[in-house]
Amino acid sequence: MPLLSIAIWLPILSGVLLLAFGRDERAEAVRWAALIASILSFLVTIPLVTGFNTATAAMQFVERQPWIGRFNVWYLLGVDGLSVWFVLLSAFITVIVVVSAWKVITERVNQYMGAFLILSGLLVGVFSALDGLLFYVFFEATLIPMYLIIGVWGGPRRVYAAFKFFLYTLAGSLLMLVALIYLYYKSGGSFDILAWHRLPLPLNAQVLLFFAFFFAFAVKVPMWPVHTWLPDAHVEAPTGGSVVLAAIMLKLGAYGFLRFSLPIAPDASHKWAWFMVALSLIAVVYIGFVALVQSDMKKLVAYSSIAHMGFVTLGFFLFDAQGRGNELAVSGAIVQMISHGFVSGAMFLCIGVLYDRVHSREISAYGGVANTMPKFAALAVLFAMANCGLPGTAGFVGEWMVILGAVKVNFWIAALAASTMIWGAAYTLWMVKRVYFGAVANHHVGELQDLDRREFAMLGVLAAAVLAMGIYPKPFTDVMHASVEQLLRHTSISKIAQ
Repeated sequence: MPLLSIAIWLPILSGVLLLAFGRDERAEAVRWAALIASILSFLVTIPLVTGFNTATAAMQFVERQPWIGRFNVWYLLGVDGLSVWFVLLSAFITVIVVVSAWKVITERVNQYMGAFLILSGLLVGVFSALDGLLFYVFFEATLIPMYLIIGVWGGPRRVYAAFKFFLYTLAGSLLMLVALIYLYYKSGGSFDILAWHRLPLPLNAQVLLFFAFFFAFAVKVPMWPVHTWLPDAHVEAPTGGSVVLAAIMLKLGAYGFLRFSLPIAPDASHKWAWFMVALSLIAVVYIGFVALVQSDMKKLVAYSSIAHMGFVTLGFFLFDAQGRGNELAVSGAIVQMISHGFVSGAMFLCIGVLYDRVHSREISAYGGVANTMPKFAALAVLFAMANCGLPGTAGFVGEWMVILGAVKVNFWIAALAASTMIWGAAYTLWMVKRVYFGAVANHHVGELQDLDRREFAMLGVLAAAVLAMGIYPKPFTDVMHASVEQLLRHTSISKIAQ
Protein backbone atom coordinates (compact mmCIF):
# COMPACT_ATOMS: atom_id res chain seq x y z
CA MET A 1 0.00 0.00 0.00
CA PRO A 2 1.42 3.42 -0.96
CA LEU A 3 1.19 4.82 2.56
CA LEU A 4 3.29 7.91 1.87
CA SER A 5 1.24 8.90 -1.18
CA ILE A 6 -1.96 8.46 0.81
CA ALA A 7 -0.51 10.54 3.67
CA ILE A 8 0.32 13.29 1.16
CA TRP A 9 -2.67 13.33 -1.15
CA LEU A 10 -5.53 12.39 1.18
CA PRO A 11 -5.33 15.69 3.14
CA ILE A 12 -4.57 17.70 -0.02
CA LEU A 13 -7.57 16.33 -1.93
CA SER A 14 -9.77 16.67 1.16
CA GLY A 15 -8.70 20.30 1.49
CA VAL A 16 -9.44 20.99 -2.18
CA LEU A 17 -12.91 19.44 -1.83
CA LEU A 18 -13.61 21.61 1.22
CA LEU A 19 -12.54 24.71 -0.73
CA ALA A 20 -14.83 23.73 -3.62
CA PHE A 21 -17.96 22.61 -1.78
CA GLY A 22 -17.78 24.00 1.76
CA ARG A 23 -20.02 26.92 2.64
CA ASP A 24 -20.35 28.91 5.86
CA GLU A 25 -23.99 27.83 6.20
CA ARG A 26 -22.65 24.24 6.34
CA ALA A 27 -19.82 25.12 8.72
CA GLU A 28 -20.57 22.29 11.17
CA ALA A 29 -20.43 19.69 8.41
CA VAL A 30 -17.19 21.25 7.15
CA ARG A 31 -15.61 20.98 10.59
CA TRP A 32 -16.54 17.31 10.89
CA ALA A 33 -15.30 16.58 7.37
CA ALA A 34 -11.98 18.27 8.15
CA LEU A 35 -11.66 16.36 11.42
CA ILE A 36 -12.38 13.00 9.76
CA ALA A 37 -9.91 13.74 6.95
CA SER A 38 -7.19 14.80 9.38
CA ILE A 39 -7.71 11.73 11.62
CA LEU A 40 -7.61 9.38 8.62
CA SER A 41 -4.43 11.07 7.40
CA PHE A 42 -2.87 10.61 10.84
CA LEU A 43 -3.91 6.95 11.05
CA VAL A 44 -2.23 6.30 7.70
CA THR A 45 1.11 7.52 9.11
CA ILE A 46 1.06 5.24 12.18
CA PRO A 47 2.10 2.08 10.23
CA LEU A 48 5.14 4.01 9.00
CA VAL A 49 6.47 3.95 12.58
CA THR A 50 5.02 0.64 13.81
CA GLY A 51 6.27 -1.14 10.67
CA PHE A 52 9.62 0.65 10.58
CA ASN A 53 12.71 -1.58 10.57
CA THR A 54 15.07 0.03 13.08
CA ALA A 55 17.97 -2.27 12.14
CA THR A 56 18.64 -0.62 8.79
CA ALA A 57 19.47 2.87 7.57
CA ALA A 58 18.00 2.19 4.12
CA MET A 59 15.00 4.11 2.87
CA GLN A 60 11.73 2.37 3.64
CA PHE A 61 8.19 2.51 2.19
CA VAL A 62 9.78 3.63 -1.08
CA GLU A 63 7.51 4.63 -3.98
CA ARG A 64 8.92 5.35 -7.43
CA GLN A 65 7.03 6.47 -10.51
CA PRO A 66 8.20 8.45 -13.57
CA TRP A 67 7.06 12.08 -13.40
CA ILE A 68 8.82 14.19 -16.06
CA GLY A 69 10.52 11.51 -18.13
CA ARG A 70 12.31 13.85 -20.53
CA PHE A 71 14.38 15.33 -17.69
CA ASN A 72 14.63 12.14 -15.61
CA VAL A 73 12.46 13.56 -12.83
CA TRP A 74 10.78 10.95 -10.64
CA TYR A 75 7.93 10.88 -8.17
CA LEU A 76 10.22 9.28 -5.60
CA LEU A 77 9.21 8.94 -1.97
CA GLY A 78 10.69 7.20 1.06
CA VAL A 79 11.46 7.68 4.75
CA ASP A 80 14.32 6.74 7.04
CA GLY A 81 15.09 7.33 10.70
CA LEU A 82 15.79 11.01 10.01
CA SER A 83 12.38 11.75 8.55
CA VAL A 84 9.72 9.23 9.61
CA TRP A 85 8.87 10.89 12.94
CA PHE A 86 8.24 14.23 11.20
CA VAL A 87 5.71 12.64 8.85
CA LEU A 88 3.81 11.37 11.90
CA LEU A 89 4.20 14.69 13.73
CA SER A 90 2.86 16.71 10.78
CA ALA A 91 -0.31 14.63 10.57
CA PHE A 92 -0.78 14.61 14.36
CA ILE A 93 -0.46 18.40 14.70
CA THR A 94 -3.02 18.88 11.92
CA VAL A 95 -5.63 16.97 13.95
CA ILE A 96 -4.88 19.22 16.94
CA VAL A 97 -5.18 22.36 14.80
CA VAL A 98 -8.57 21.31 13.39
CA VAL A 99 -9.88 20.68 16.91
CA SER A 100 -8.46 23.99 18.17
CA ALA A 101 -10.39 25.98 15.55
CA TRP A 102 -13.74 24.27 16.17
CA LYS A 103 -15.45 27.22 17.86
CA VAL A 104 -12.98 30.01 17.17
CA ILE A 105 -13.21 30.19 13.36
CA THR A 106 -16.76 31.13 12.36
CA GLU A 107 -16.24 32.70 8.91
CA ARG A 108 -14.66 31.08 5.85
CA VAL A 109 -14.47 27.86 7.82
CA ASN A 110 -14.03 25.75 4.68
CA GLN A 111 -11.10 27.88 3.50
CA TYR A 112 -9.41 27.77 6.91
CA MET A 113 -9.75 24.00 7.27
CA GLY A 114 -8.89 23.41 3.63
CA ALA A 115 -5.71 25.48 3.88
CA PHE A 116 -4.47 23.47 6.87
CA LEU A 117 -5.29 20.12 5.27
CA ILE A 118 -3.46 21.08 2.09
CA LEU A 119 -0.52 22.36 4.14
CA SER A 120 -0.41 19.06 6.06
CA GLY A 121 -0.07 17.03 2.86
CA LEU A 122 2.62 19.34 1.50
CA LEU A 123 4.63 19.08 4.73
CA VAL A 124 4.51 15.28 4.58
CA GLY A 125 5.70 15.59 0.99
CA VAL A 126 8.75 17.61 2.05
CA PHE A 127 9.80 15.01 4.62
CA SER A 128 9.32 12.06 2.26
CA ALA A 129 10.54 13.39 -1.13
CA LEU A 130 13.73 11.75 -2.40
CA ASP A 131 13.79 13.54 -5.75
CA GLY A 132 15.39 16.99 -5.63
CA LEU A 133 12.83 18.71 -7.84
CA LEU A 134 9.92 17.05 -6.05
CA PHE A 135 11.39 18.21 -2.73
CA TYR A 136 11.69 21.77 -4.04
CA VAL A 137 8.08 21.80 -5.26
CA PHE A 138 6.74 20.62 -1.90
CA PHE A 139 9.15 22.89 0.01
CA GLU A 140 8.03 26.02 -1.85
CA ALA A 141 4.37 25.05 -2.02
CA THR A 142 4.11 25.08 1.78
CA LEU A 143 4.53 28.87 1.62
CA ILE A 144 1.21 29.39 -0.16
CA PRO A 145 -1.29 28.03 2.42
CA MET A 146 0.69 29.48 5.35
CA TYR A 147 0.85 32.88 3.59
CA LEU A 148 -2.94 32.80 3.21
CA ILE A 149 -3.50 31.59 6.79
CA ILE A 150 -1.52 34.52 8.18
CA GLY A 151 -2.81 37.06 5.65
CA VAL A 152 -6.54 36.21 5.90
CA TRP A 153 -7.09 35.08 9.52
CA GLY A 154 -4.24 36.95 11.22
CA GLY A 155 -4.10 40.05 13.41
CA PRO A 156 -4.11 43.76 12.55
CA ARG A 157 -0.66 43.67 10.86
CA ARG A 158 -1.32 40.37 9.13
CA VAL A 159 -0.56 41.57 5.58
CA TYR A 160 2.84 42.93 6.63
CA ALA A 161 3.68 39.73 8.52
CA ALA A 162 2.52 37.49 5.66
CA PHE A 163 4.59 39.37 3.07
CA LYS A 164 7.66 39.34 5.31
CA PHE A 165 7.31 35.61 5.90
CA PHE A 166 6.84 34.92 2.18
CA LEU A 167 9.66 37.13 0.92
CA TYR A 168 12.24 35.95 3.47
CA THR A 169 11.64 32.28 2.81
CA LEU A 170 11.25 32.60 -0.97
CA ALA A 171 14.44 34.65 -1.37
CA GLY A 172 16.49 32.07 0.48
CA SER A 173 15.06 29.22 -1.58
CA LEU A 174 16.12 30.70 -4.93
CA LEU A 175 19.76 29.92 -4.20
CA MET A 176 18.77 26.36 -3.32
CA LEU A 177 17.16 26.01 -6.75
CA VAL A 178 20.45 27.03 -8.38
CA ALA A 179 22.25 24.42 -6.25
CA LEU A 180 19.75 21.72 -7.27
CA ILE A 181 20.23 22.50 -10.96
CA TYR A 182 24.04 22.35 -10.54
CA LEU A 183 23.79 18.95 -8.84
CA TYR A 184 21.44 17.73 -11.58
CA TYR A 185 24.02 18.40 -14.29
CA LYS A 186 26.95 17.28 -12.14
CA SER A 187 25.29 13.90 -11.55
CA GLY A 188 24.68 13.30 -15.25
CA GLY A 189 21.05 14.37 -15.34
CA SER A 190 19.55 13.00 -12.12
CA PHE A 191 17.54 14.60 -9.34
CA ASP A 192 17.98 11.56 -7.07
CA ILE A 193 19.00 13.03 -3.69
CA LEU A 194 20.64 9.80 -2.52
CA ALA A 195 22.77 9.71 -5.70
CA TRP A 196 23.89 13.28 -4.94
CA HIS A 197 25.20 12.06 -1.58
CA ARG A 198 27.80 9.97 -3.43
CA LEU A 199 29.08 12.73 -5.69
CA PRO A 200 32.81 13.58 -5.28
CA LEU A 201 32.85 17.37 -5.49
CA PRO A 202 35.78 19.82 -5.28
CA LEU A 203 35.95 21.82 -2.07
CA ASN A 204 35.13 25.16 -3.71
CA ALA A 205 31.99 23.65 -5.24
CA GLN A 206 31.04 22.14 -1.88
CA VAL A 207 31.44 25.52 -0.17
CA LEU A 208 29.20 27.23 -2.73
CA LEU A 209 26.61 24.48 -2.38
CA PHE A 210 26.84 24.64 1.39
CA PHE A 211 26.02 28.35 1.44
CA ALA A 212 23.32 28.02 -1.20
CA PHE A 213 21.59 25.49 1.04
CA PHE A 214 22.44 27.53 4.13
CA PHE A 215 20.48 30.58 2.98
CA ALA A 216 17.44 28.43 2.18
CA PHE A 217 17.44 26.40 5.37
CA ALA A 218 18.77 28.99 7.87
CA VAL A 219 15.80 31.26 7.11
CA LYS A 220 13.40 28.38 7.73
CA VAL A 221 14.96 27.31 11.07
CA PRO A 222 15.26 30.38 11.62
CA MET A 223 18.87 31.08 12.59
CA TRP A 224 20.20 34.40 13.79
CA PRO A 225 20.37 36.93 12.05
CA VAL A 226 17.69 35.88 9.51
CA HIS A 227 15.13 35.24 12.24
CA THR A 228 13.27 38.54 12.31
CA TRP A 229 10.32 37.32 10.23
CA LEU A 230 9.33 34.71 12.84
CA PRO A 231 8.15 36.89 15.77
CA ASP A 232 6.03 39.00 13.40
CA ALA A 233 4.54 35.90 11.77
CA HIS A 234 3.73 34.31 15.13
CA VAL A 235 2.18 37.43 16.63
CA GLU A 236 -0.11 38.04 13.66
CA ALA A 237 -0.94 34.43 12.78
CA PRO A 238 -4.10 32.79 14.14
CA THR A 239 -3.50 30.18 16.84
CA GLY A 240 -3.51 27.26 14.39
CA GLY A 241 -1.02 29.04 12.15
CA SER A 242 1.36 29.63 15.07
CA VAL A 243 1.07 25.98 16.11
CA VAL A 244 1.95 24.59 12.67
CA LEU A 245 4.63 27.22 12.12
CA ALA A 246 6.41 26.37 15.37
CA ALA A 247 5.75 22.64 15.52
CA ILE A 248 6.43 21.69 11.88
CA MET A 249 7.54 24.44 9.50
CA LEU A 250 10.63 25.43 11.51
CA LYS A 251 11.74 21.79 11.20
CA LEU A 252 11.90 22.02 7.40
CA GLY A 253 15.13 24.01 7.54
CA ALA A 254 16.75 21.74 10.12
CA TYR A 255 15.72 18.68 8.09
CA GLY A 256 17.26 20.29 5.01
CA PHE A 257 20.65 20.49 6.75
CA LEU A 258 20.39 16.75 7.49
CA ARG A 259 19.28 15.70 4.02
CA PHE A 260 21.30 18.12 1.85
CA SER A 261 24.04 20.19 3.49
CA LEU A 262 25.80 17.55 5.60
CA PRO A 263 25.75 14.56 3.20
CA ILE A 264 26.25 16.45 -0.09
CA ALA A 265 28.92 18.88 1.16
CA PRO A 266 30.59 17.11 4.13
CA ASP A 267 34.00 18.73 3.65
CA ALA A 268 32.46 22.20 3.47
CA SER A 269 30.38 21.32 6.53
CA HIS A 270 33.60 20.55 8.43
CA LYS A 271 35.28 23.70 7.16
CA TRP A 272 32.41 25.96 8.17
CA ALA A 273 31.25 24.12 11.28
CA TRP A 274 32.68 26.89 13.49
CA PHE A 275 30.42 29.36 11.68
CA MET A 276 27.31 27.24 12.28
CA VAL A 277 28.26 26.66 15.92
CA ALA A 278 28.78 30.39 16.45
CA LEU A 279 25.39 31.31 14.97
CA SER A 280 23.72 28.56 16.98
CA LEU A 281 25.24 29.77 20.26
CA ILE A 282 24.18 33.35 19.49
CA ALA A 283 20.63 32.05 19.03
CA VAL A 284 20.80 30.16 22.33
CA VAL A 285 22.28 32.98 24.43
CA TYR A 286 21.40 36.31 22.81
CA ILE A 287 17.85 35.37 21.79
CA GLY A 288 17.31 34.11 25.33
CA PHE A 289 18.02 37.64 26.57
CA VAL A 290 15.67 39.08 23.93
CA ALA A 291 12.89 36.78 25.16
CA LEU A 292 13.39 38.11 28.68
CA VAL A 293 12.17 41.59 27.76
CA GLN A 294 9.03 40.60 25.83
CA SER A 295 5.63 41.71 27.09
CA ASP A 296 3.60 39.81 24.47
CA MET A 297 3.20 36.09 25.29
CA LYS A 298 3.28 35.02 21.66
CA LYS A 299 6.41 37.00 20.94
CA LEU A 300 8.10 35.54 24.02
CA VAL A 301 7.36 31.97 22.91
CA ALA A 302 8.43 32.84 19.35
CA TYR A 303 11.86 34.00 20.55
CA SER A 304 11.99 30.95 22.79
CA SER A 305 11.53 28.78 19.66
CA ILE A 306 14.52 30.46 17.99
CA ALA A 307 16.66 29.71 21.04
CA HIS A 308 15.53 26.08 21.17
CA MET A 309 16.15 25.58 17.46
CA GLY A 310 19.67 26.89 18.04
CA PHE A 311 20.26 23.64 19.91
CA VAL A 312 19.27 21.72 16.80
CA THR A 313 21.78 23.33 14.45
CA LEU A 314 24.42 23.21 17.18
CA GLY A 315 24.02 19.44 17.52
CA PHE A 316 24.30 18.88 13.76
CA PHE A 317 27.66 20.66 13.39
CA LEU A 318 29.63 19.44 16.41
CA PHE A 319 32.70 17.71 14.94
CA ASP A 320 35.66 16.42 16.94
CA ALA A 321 39.35 17.02 16.12
CA GLN A 322 39.32 14.06 13.69
CA GLY A 323 36.32 15.45 11.81
CA ARG A 324 33.83 12.93 13.13
CA GLY A 325 30.32 14.01 13.95
CA ASN A 326 28.84 13.43 17.38
CA GLU A 327 26.12 10.77 17.46
CA LEU A 328 24.79 11.87 20.84
CA ALA A 329 24.53 15.49 19.70
CA VAL A 330 22.92 14.71 16.32
CA SER A 331 20.40 12.31 17.89
CA GLY A 332 19.71 14.89 20.60
CA ALA A 333 19.13 17.56 17.97
CA ILE A 334 16.56 15.38 16.18
CA VAL A 335 14.87 14.55 19.50
CA GLN A 336 14.81 18.29 20.22
CA MET A 337 13.06 18.89 16.89
CA ILE A 338 10.32 16.40 17.80
CA SER A 339 9.92 17.55 21.40
CA HIS A 340 9.84 21.20 20.34
CA GLY A 341 6.95 20.29 18.05
CA PHE A 342 4.93 19.08 21.04
CA VAL A 343 5.98 21.75 23.54
CA SER A 344 5.89 24.87 21.37
CA GLY A 345 2.62 23.79 19.77
CA ALA A 346 1.10 23.34 23.23
CA MET A 347 2.42 26.72 24.41
CA PHE A 348 0.79 28.53 21.50
CA LEU A 349 -2.47 26.63 22.05
CA CYS A 350 -2.47 27.77 25.69
CA ILE A 351 -1.98 31.37 24.59
CA GLY A 352 -4.83 30.86 22.13
CA VAL A 353 -7.13 29.59 24.91
CA LEU A 354 -6.50 32.78 26.90
CA TYR A 355 -6.77 35.04 23.86
CA ASP A 356 -10.14 33.55 22.89
CA ARG A 357 -11.49 34.59 26.30
CA VAL A 358 -9.77 37.93 27.02
CA HIS A 359 -8.63 39.01 23.51
CA SER A 360 -5.22 40.10 24.72
CA ARG A 361 -1.77 38.51 24.50
CA GLU A 362 -0.16 41.04 26.83
CA ILE A 363 1.24 39.51 30.02
CA SER A 364 0.08 42.58 31.95
CA ALA A 365 -3.56 41.80 31.07
CA TYR A 366 -3.48 38.68 33.24
CA GLY A 367 -2.67 37.55 36.76
CA GLY A 368 -4.06 34.83 38.99
CA VAL A 369 -5.46 32.74 36.15
CA ALA A 370 -4.93 29.59 38.27
CA ASN A 371 -7.67 30.83 40.62
CA THR A 372 -10.36 30.75 37.96
CA MET A 373 -8.96 28.14 35.51
CA PRO A 374 -7.20 25.51 37.66
CA LYS A 375 -7.32 22.70 35.07
CA PHE A 376 -5.97 24.93 32.36
CA ALA A 377 -3.28 26.39 34.63
CA ALA A 378 -2.06 22.90 35.57
CA LEU A 379 -1.57 21.95 31.91
CA ALA A 380 -0.12 25.33 30.96
CA VAL A 381 2.45 25.19 33.77
CA LEU A 382 3.41 21.65 32.68
CA PHE A 383 4.13 22.90 29.16
CA ALA A 384 6.01 25.88 30.56
CA MET A 385 8.19 23.56 32.64
CA ALA A 386 8.87 21.47 29.54
CA ASN A 387 9.88 24.67 27.76
CA CYS A 388 12.39 25.26 30.58
CA GLY A 389 13.85 21.80 30.07
CA LEU A 390 12.50 20.20 33.26
CA PRO A 391 13.72 16.58 33.63
CA GLY A 392 10.90 14.13 32.97
CA THR A 393 9.45 16.23 30.14
CA ALA A 394 10.16 16.15 26.42
CA GLY A 395 11.92 19.51 26.57
CA PHE A 396 14.76 18.07 28.67
CA VAL A 397 15.85 15.05 26.63
CA GLY A 398 17.09 16.62 23.42
CA GLU A 399 18.81 19.60 25.04
CA TRP A 400 20.59 17.38 27.55
CA MET A 401 21.82 15.04 24.80
CA VAL A 402 23.20 17.98 22.80
CA ILE A 403 24.93 19.41 25.89
CA LEU A 404 26.52 16.03 26.68
CA GLY A 405 27.65 15.72 23.08
CA ALA A 406 29.09 19.25 23.18
CA VAL A 407 31.12 18.42 26.31
CA LYS A 408 32.96 15.78 24.30
CA VAL A 409 33.95 18.38 21.72
CA ASN A 410 34.55 21.56 23.73
CA PHE A 411 33.65 22.38 27.33
CA TRP A 412 33.04 26.08 26.67
CA ILE A 413 30.64 25.38 23.83
CA ALA A 414 28.75 23.06 26.18
CA ALA A 415 28.77 25.69 28.93
CA LEU A 416 27.31 28.36 26.66
CA ALA A 417 24.70 25.93 25.36
CA ALA A 418 23.78 24.88 28.90
CA SER A 419 23.13 28.52 29.81
CA THR A 420 19.79 28.14 28.03
CA MET A 421 18.63 26.25 31.11
CA ILE A 422 19.05 29.53 33.01
CA TRP A 423 17.63 31.92 30.40
CA GLY A 424 14.81 29.53 29.47
CA ALA A 425 13.78 29.19 33.10
CA ALA A 426 14.06 32.95 33.60
CA TYR A 427 11.79 34.12 30.78
CA THR A 428 9.34 31.20 31.06
CA LEU A 429 8.91 31.42 34.84
CA TRP A 430 8.67 35.22 34.58
CA MET A 431 5.66 34.75 32.29
CA VAL A 432 4.14 31.93 34.37
CA LYS A 433 4.35 33.91 37.61
CA ARG A 434 2.64 36.97 36.17
CA VAL A 435 -0.02 35.18 34.16
CA TYR A 436 -1.06 32.21 36.29
CA PHE A 437 -0.17 32.88 39.93
CA GLY A 438 -0.94 35.52 42.53
CA ALA A 439 -4.24 37.24 43.19
CA VAL A 440 -6.86 37.70 40.47
CA ALA A 441 -5.64 40.82 38.67
CA ASN A 442 -8.85 42.17 37.12
CA HIS A 443 -12.48 41.39 36.39
CA HIS A 444 -11.60 39.79 33.02
CA VAL A 445 -9.56 37.14 34.80
CA GLY A 446 -12.18 36.80 37.52
CA GLU A 447 -14.83 35.93 34.91
CA LEU A 448 -12.76 33.30 33.07
CA GLN A 449 -14.29 29.86 32.50
CA ASP A 450 -12.08 26.78 32.75
CA LEU A 451 -11.40 24.42 29.84
CA ASP A 452 -14.32 22.76 28.11
CA ARG A 453 -14.08 19.10 27.08
CA ARG A 454 -12.75 19.89 23.59
CA GLU A 455 -9.96 22.11 24.92
CA PHE A 456 -9.09 19.70 27.71
CA ALA A 457 -8.83 16.77 25.28
CA MET A 458 -6.68 18.82 22.89
CA LEU A 459 -4.20 19.92 25.58
CA GLY A 460 -4.41 16.61 27.44
CA VAL A 461 -3.19 14.64 24.42
CA LEU A 462 -0.22 16.99 24.06
CA ALA A 463 0.51 16.74 27.79
CA ALA A 464 0.58 12.94 27.49
CA ALA A 465 2.98 13.19 24.54
CA VAL A 466 5.27 15.60 26.41
CA LEU A 467 5.42 13.34 29.47
CA ALA A 468 5.75 10.09 27.51
CA MET A 469 8.66 11.40 25.47
CA GLY A 470 10.32 12.87 28.55
CA ILE A 471 10.02 9.69 30.62
CA TYR A 472 10.70 7.11 27.90
CA PRO A 473 12.46 8.56 24.82
CA LYS A 474 13.93 5.19 23.73
CA PRO A 475 11.38 4.49 20.92
CA PHE A 476 12.32 7.81 19.29
CA THR A 477 16.08 7.28 19.51
CA ASP A 478 15.84 3.63 18.40
CA VAL A 479 14.14 4.61 15.15
CA MET A 480 16.75 7.22 14.25
CA HIS A 481 19.86 5.37 15.50
CA ALA A 482 20.86 3.50 12.32
CA SER A 483 20.25 6.50 10.05
CA VAL A 484 22.25 8.83 12.31
CA GLU A 485 25.15 6.36 12.36
CA GLN A 486 25.13 6.12 8.58
CA LEU A 487 25.02 9.91 8.22
CA LEU A 488 28.01 10.32 10.54
CA ARG A 489 30.00 7.64 8.70
CA HIS A 490 29.19 9.37 5.44
CA THR A 491 30.19 12.83 6.63
CA SER A 492 33.46 11.59 8.13
CA ILE A 493 34.70 10.45 4.70
CA SER A 494 36.03 13.14 2.39
CA LYS A 495 34.00 13.72 -0.78
CA ILE A 496 36.57 15.99 -2.40
CA ALA A 497 37.12 15.03 -6.04
CA GLN A 498 40.59 13.63 -6.55
